[in-house]
Amino acid sequence: MKKIWLLGFGFFSISIGWALYNGFVPFFLNHYLASTALIGFLMTIDNYFALFLQPYIGQRSDRTNTRFGRRMPYLLIGMPLAALFFALIPFHFNLVSLIIFMVCMNLSMAIFRSPTIALMPDITPEPERTKANGVINFMGGCGAILAFSVGSFLYDIEEFLPFLAVSAIFLIALLVVFKTINEKRDTISTAMTMTPKINYKKELNSPTIYLLAAIFFWFFAIQGMEALFTLYGVNELGLSNSSSAFSLTFFSLSFVLTAIPSGILGARFGKKKMILIGIIGLVFIFLLLNLIQSVYFLRALLLVGGIFWACININAYPFIVSTGTEQSFGTRTGLYYLVSSLAAIISPPSLGLLIDLFGFGILFYTAAGSMLLALTCMLKVTISKSTEQASSPDKW
Repeated sequence: MKKIWLLGFGFFSISIGWALYNGFVPFFLNHYLASTALIGFLMTIDNYFALFLQPYIGQRSDRTNTRFGRRMPYLLIGMPLAALFFALIPFHFNLVSLIIFMVCMNLSMAIFRSPTIALMPDITPEPERTKANGVINFMGGCGAILAFSVGSFLYDIEEFLPFLAVSAIFLIALLVVFKTINEKRDTISTAMTMTPKINYKKELNSPTIYLLAAIFFWFFAIQGMEALFTLYGVNELGLSNSSSAFSLTFFSLSFVLTAIPSGILGARFGKKKMILIGIIGLVFIFLLLNLIQSVYFLRALLLVGGIFWACININAYPFIVSTGTEQSFGTRTGLYYLVSSLAAIISPPSLGLLIDLFGFGILFYTAAGSMLLALTCMLKVTISKSTEQASSPDKW
């Protein structure tokens, strides 16, 4: 339990970094670019890196064997580099230098993101992974909240202060993880069995393929909804910009608050069952969102929707890991981020095109339809008893 919370500092640093990056870097780009579309494209660099680099690095870390372990070398290289380039971003002197710092920062993040997340199943027994994922997602959510609250305060004082603060957090998180987690000592013995090469034919079994498809469809719905929700609130419901943006925080807040309980329930009743409950719940939430006009009901539905999203998201990663072997945690982490990043790239422009053609009313109908496709895929995921076993009483 203690080591999972300490490992959560790694995920905390990743989340606070991305939240601050997404929140404030567009302001720098806006100094040089008038095109919102071009700014949006530049802000998706990380998703393109995730498509190619993270699966490779995750698979590479499965085959790494050093005195520091399999994952730790990537943290030792990537986190200091990310801290350096993150700190340099506000000190850019023209558009070219800004883009160079952004690209280098994104490359650095790609080096250690998959190995950091793969450490969780490395050191956690199968029945406890949904609980552990709830803990690290809780810490990640707290990081995002701090990025917008404390980060905004620091940004008002000096633009560079939040970036320097996050760089320091990267280095502190690396020190905490490195000092407290010894892979040679803490990794489950079966996870340390080294194989020269991953058998992709074996790893990409039928349950994995259907699960990856389900992951794509539910991220397609969520990423598109989050990207276009504020415009929906302004144009469809007549809310102000700030009121529309504030409404979406109810979705994020309930997700953070129910992250750990969702992991506990996943361990108790099964990961697949919790995911199915979350998908069905979100289908109804999205359909109901088309019918309401009151901002209070809107926020109430988003609050409930965040709970259902936690049921899905907290149990999804442990589930994708459990459908393979212990030797492929890094590979499966990379595949998880590949399909979620692909959804993040495709969803906003696709839903934006549908809105241009049919109006903002199509947003939540499309999101509900995508969730139904995810449900169809999940129903085709066959699992063994060992995969879905409930955890026995423990020290959690």
